[in-house]
Amino acid sequence: MDSVITTNVASWLNGPYDETTKQAIRQLQTDHPDELADAFYRNLEFGTGGLRGIMGVGTNRINQYTVGMATQGFSNYLNKTYTGQPISVAIAHDSRNNSRFFAETTAAVFAANGIKVYLFESLRPTPELSFAIRHLNCQAGVVCTASHNPKEYNGYKAYWNDGGQLVPPHDVNVIREVEAIQSIADVKFTGGEQNIHLIGKEMDAAYIQMVKSLSVYPEVISAQHDLKIVYTPIHGTGIMLVPEVLKQYGFTNVQVVEEQATPDGNFPTVHYPNPEESETMQIGLQKARELNADILLGTDPDADRVGIGVKDNHGNWILMNGNQTAVLAFSYMMEARKAKGIATPEDMVITTIVTTEMINRVAERNAVDCYNVLTGFKWIAEKIKELEGKKQYVIGGEESFGLMIGSLIRDKDAVSAVALLCEMAAYEKSKGRTLFEKLIDLYIEYGFYYESLISITKKGMNGQKEIAEMMENYRKQPPQELAGSPVVQLLDYQLQQSTHLLTGEKKPIALPKSNVLQFITADGSKISARPSGTEPKIKFYFSVNAPLPNKEAYETVLEQLKSKIDHIIRDMQLA
Repeated sequence: MDSVITTNVASWLNGPYDETTKQAIRQLQTDHPDELADAFYRNLEFGTGGLRGIMGVGTNRINQYTVGMATQGFSNYLNKTYTGQPISVAIAHDSRNNSRFFAETTAAVFAANGIKVYLFESLRPTPELSFAIRHLNCQAGVVCTASHNPKEYNGYKAYWNDGGQLVPPHDVNVIREVEAIQSIADVKFTGGEQNIHLIGKEMDAAYIQMVKSLSVYPEVISAQHDLKIVYTPIHGTGIMLVPEVLKQYGFTNVQVVEEQATPDGNFPTVHYPNPEESETMQIGLQKARELNADILLGTDPDADRVGIGVKDNHGNWILMNGNQTAVLAFSYMMEARKAKGIATPEDMVITTIVTTEMINRVAERNAVDCYNVLTGFKWIAEKIKELEGKKQYVIGGEESFGLMIGSLIRDKDAVSAVALLCEMAAYEKSKGRTLFEKLIDLYIEYGFYYESLISITKKGMNGQKEIAEMMENYRKQPPQELAGSPVVQLLDYQLQQSTHLLTGEKKPIALPKSNVLQFITADGSKISARPSGTEPKIKFYFSVNAPLPNKEAYETVLEQLKSKIDHIIRDMQLA
């Protein structure tokens, strides 16, 4: 066995760890040596977003000790940054197994370091944590969640005083402090219990009021209050707020999917609690069909992602992808604000480099500034902060089923997104059409943009190395042609450089460094390669487009675009 593994195992067996933990290690030594190796071959990395991993004993697992060490490092950075000043943090958690325990562990360590803690009394959506940080004027925050990952996972997301996740310089500085914690002997687990304060209903009320303020057409909701809505929280935190928000908006015909209504970290009805997955939304789809609903919505365990189901032109239920949802939401906010007379010359929207280019076209046509940032809502939050006082933020979003509406929150928010999507459905119904028909009209106006995503996981100790090699190969030898169209541009966000492959001309990319590559073809296709920052996984994003002459041509053009993406995938030898 590797010496690092042996050393780490010995330190846990001989160190000040609880007996239950030591017994679990001995069990792995006897019965599952491979699992033991994976649990101890490295320290679980505290990345720019925090921690995420499989729960269990070991240095490479999420447990009370790795959570405690992360929090001690975060506490040290806060105390150095705000020397001599009062410091407060807000803490929330989702419905996952052990999330409450990890949240309480986090609270105890912060408190023992002299930091005032606002701990939610029970599970709450991640976006409410972002809101609470701003509402309570906290210096930081943490939510214990692994978002949409399988039930074996948990995580720890770190936030700064603007309610957004950590960005430079704070992200690397916190990482440095966390890595400096070499032993649990460095962690203060107890001693500050008086610094912990529970919060709950009063924060819910403030948050719901904020979400209500985002409505553009309350009078349309009043007229369409009986819109048939089916909602599933997929055993997560959405149940805490979404039904009440819809009620406060004025919707009176909301049906919750009972089979998935109870928060449960085992996610008993799904394999993967992610509304991006069609399998996960099947129970909701069945309910929507039975009730002849107008719209189906689902949120992930921490209620920051939203999935949406609607009827297509043939009356069949389909699930929209994140790009389609974003296009509808962005266009609605821009068009509705203009129609209502509340749009301003300072209005701006923000999207990300791997999200559909169609959003840029819609914004351009509506004379609204559109900013493209790196993947992740922390970068959307950072752009808002950068332009505060100069621009009026309206909406932001990305392809991963995330939307962020209004500037009083700084992370993706499926609770307000559900409310907005229902308002949009009500508005379109008042015009005698569906959201799907609205999407087709947008395709006819702006061009049919179609996107797809594949994710490749490289498991085990060599996974990260294999992914790094893939990226390096693409960097050195970018594809020359994809689906019959020459690759004309390579954007390397790690080098912060764009290269025109036909002329050799190079231009700087004015975004922070990120390990992302993009290939642009002569016919306007965009392919992005991006390794995950939290898992041994690499994602490939494909975006193609073509004119849509009329709604009758929708299926034909859709099949052409799908075929084109399949061709690109073959050309890149990804299938």
